[in-house]
Amino acid sequence: MANLYKKDSPFQVYISFKKYLDVLEHIRYNDRLEYRVNYAESLIDRTKNFTELKEGFQDTTLLEKHEDLIRLLLADLFPTGLTHNEIKAASIPLSNITFNYTERFKNILKDAGKDFEIELRNISDNEFYVFCCCLILQSYFKKDIKSTIPFYYDIPNKQGIMKHYKITVNSDFTEIYPTEEAKIPSDDILEMLLENLDDFKLWKKYFPSQSWILKGFTIISLVDCTSEVALSDLKSSMIEIDPEDLNPDENLTEIFKSYFEVSDLNFGLMTFNKKEQKLDKLPIYESLLTNHILDFWINTFDEETRKNTFNNLNHNSKPIVVSNVNNLDENVRQLPSFSILKDNNVNSFMVIPIMKDNELLAIMEFTSPLAGSFNGLKLKKMEFFSDMILFSLSRFYFEKNYQIEAIIQREYTSIHDSVVWKFRNEAEKYFTASLGKKIYTLKEISFKNLTPLFGVSDIRSSSEKRFKLMLQDLNQQIEWLIDILTLTNSDSEKFMLALDVFENELNNEIKADTEQRFQRLLREEIHPFLQGKLEVRSSRELKAKIKDYFLQVRVQTDLFYNHRKKLDDSITLVNRKLADMLDESQVKAQQIFPHYYERFKSDGVEHNLYIGTTIAPELHYTSKVVHKLRYSQLKTICKMEIEFQSFKQDLPIQLDIASLIFVYNEKIDIRFRMDEKRFDVDGAYNSYYEIIKKRLDKAHVKDSSERITAPGKITIVYFGMENQKEYLEYISKLQNKEILQPNVEFLKVEDLQGITGLLALRVSLK
Repeated sequence: MANLYKKDSPFQVYISFKKYLDVLEHIRYNDRLEYRVNYAESLIDRTKNFTELKEGFQDTTLLEKHEDLIRLLLADLFPTGLTHNEIKAASIPLSNITFNYTERFKNILKDAGKDFEIELRNISDNEFYVFCCCLILQSYFKKDIKSTIPFYYDIPNKQGIMKHYKITVNSDFTEIYPTEEAKIPSDDILEMLLENLDDFKLWKKYFPSQSWILKGFTIISLVDCTSEVALSDLKSSMIEIDPEDLNPDENLTEIFKSYFEVSDLNFGLMTFNKKEQKLDKLPIYESLLTNHILDFWINTFDEETRKNTFNNLNHNSKPIVVSNVNNLDENVRQLPSFSILKDNNVNSFMVIPIMKDNELLAIMEFTSPLAGSFNGLKLKKMEFFSDMILFSLSRFYFEKNYQIEAIIQREYTSIHDSVVWKFRNEAEKYFTASLGKKIYTLKEISFKNLTPLFGVSDIRSSSEKRFKLMLQDLNQQIEWLIDILTLTNSDSEKFMLALDVFENELNNEIKADTEQRFQRLLREEIHPFLQGKLEVRSSRELKAKIKDYFLQVRVQTDLFYNHRKKLDDSITLVNRKLADMLDESQVKAQQIFPHYYERFKSDGVEHNLYIGTTIAPELHYTSKVVHKLRYSQLKTICKMEIEFQSFKQDLPIQLDIASLIFVYNEKIDIRFRMDEKRFDVDGAYNSYYEIIKKRLDKAHVKDSSERITAPGKITIVYFGMENQKEYLEYISKLQNKEILQPNVEFLKVEDLQGITGLLALRVSLK
């Protein structure tokens, strides 16, 4: 059995003219006009010896055999007077088999070439199958559904321009009915199918392949909608941007050929770099675009001329359209740009600036060697998709920035806003190279000659507190275990002895590995023993105590953690509060002058600020900037201390903090360490600053056992009297605001390893 469809379908298809012959029979016996009766009778007589025309056939050679008879039979449907105007033919529904063409349709197919095969555009096998099933629902089950799939033929003309034709179908002369093998679904199933249009397998279950008969023919009419389809294709290609694969539609130039109806067309596009006032090529389009005019523009004019041109475009952004370059003014023909046009065989062109909010985004060019290809009417057609061009360019810039940010995050980790510009510059070079399939090695990021500011609000004696609370936790755990083991039989005696040893060790001469050995005893022996007691017959009291015990054990360590958890919760709360205050203060501090800021949370919060002209080269930088930021830092530290005093009573474990600021006048360099994804001081000389910071943590007042930092006080460490004078002014301001107390302590810091001569000011908060 022949299958008239290239694709699988639920139909057995037969070409038949029965329904149209029935119409003729009706005219023959019912029409009052004698000439129509005679006409119908004549056609019926001519076809009576060819029963296959009525009964149906699948041998397509019969269409050619009966070509003249079919043309005569369908003459009413294909008026001779319209044959050069209408694009019309008879067809097998939804197939590539067409016949009985109008003269205009014949000419269109002739221009396409003898090897051209007409096919439906953009319909998948599954979509085709479901659509055929929907025809069954409409025709046989009388469901009021309308297809939402528009059908098109793409047919090239003799100039090679792809023309697009929308198909309208008249199905009056078809009939659909089931074979004996067909399934007749219930209304509920039909509704369920309509709710699952994308489920091809489900439709095929209820409408198996070739289980229905489709008999007859259709009349198809074509409407030339090349501009509309090309416009739709343009919009689709401009909207469909894959962030992971920023590749252009390779058919873009072909789409423009169809849209403008220019067979030999070149398309060019360059984006405008506002920061550098120049045009940039798009690497992803390099193999597709032809920038004759724009290439000349960026390579010939000097920088001053280009900038003036772009400035003028912001005020006068009119497109340039030249239909025939040979008709240009004689003075223009003497310019170098005219020779560029002739050298590249450009005889007609359009140059169109793309503007948004009176700012230049890009410039497009269309060129053709065919004179007269472009004119004002073609330019007018640009208006229909100018919004899509703007959308596409805006989307491209968005995706470009998104991917640059992704490169920064991936290669450099999270970067502070003040220095992100330098990372962006480097990432943009990386991005541009990758679009052009070129290799680019990311360069090192560093900033030189910066003034550092360091501050820390340290939680006092946190290590000693943690040690004491660890002892409380372990002693409590031993007490629980002894209480439980006394309820077991004599096989727990060895565990009781081991616990006595550990209890004595904890409270008298604890060793470095005491906690680890205790963990091992619990994990390997005691805990398995207790778990076993839960699985055998034991007293209700013993099982309850064991369950309560395991509720207090931290799974990761097998140890009690109640007291230390309170300390960790307290430290977390303090760190979060102090860090939030630092971050909030940074918003205002950055307004003084952009600077690099980082903070770290451990047992307290420390922060670093780095200020210098290399971080914000476009701004005016003076020593006053450093003074303002130093005062801002001191004021912020004071506010953090005051805030801490307001909530310290609510902490699960009582804590104190001691705050310190280190003043350093020497310039340092910082470099981004790719291995650690963070900034660090650069070079051996600059590392001296880091060494001082680390050794100040536990430093004492000279010739004393007293720490230089103290709870409720701000300590400022510095070299030399110049810094002392500067900070006494800041302290005086804060004393006048009743933030600091009147008395200031002048201290000498003990000599540290390799560090001498440090001084300190210490002042209490009110």
